[in-house]
Amino acid sequence: EVQLVESGGGMVQPGGSLRLSCAASGFSFSTTDMTWVRQAPGKGPERVATMYWAGGSTSYADSVKGRFTISRDNAKNTLYLQMNSLKPEDTALYYCALRLSGYRGVGTQVTVSS
Repeated sequence: EVQLVESGGGMVQPGGSLRLSCAASGFSFSTTDMTWVRQAPGKGPERVATMYWAGGSTSYADSVKGRFTISRDNAKNTLYLQMNSLKPEDTALYYCALRLSGYRGVGTQVTVSS
């Protein structure tokens, strides 16, 4: 059974940083493309960062490029999202997902507010 459990969300002031984690199990994590998706209230989901298992290449939404970094630790079956220079518009529910299959976690809330 595929399981994805996110952690690390919370409330932070504008300009602050957070590091999200996603613990994965039930599939071959090291050979699976993984992605972070966020959804703000009243808006559709936005894929913010993707990491491809072959070669470790990454891609980012323009809205987070240069501020967010996706990474993975295959030994720990864990995906990360380092978020720096956070803005109020980054406020959303963040969840990790398998890029192709649609499996996703329940998410962790990130709120950026002063």
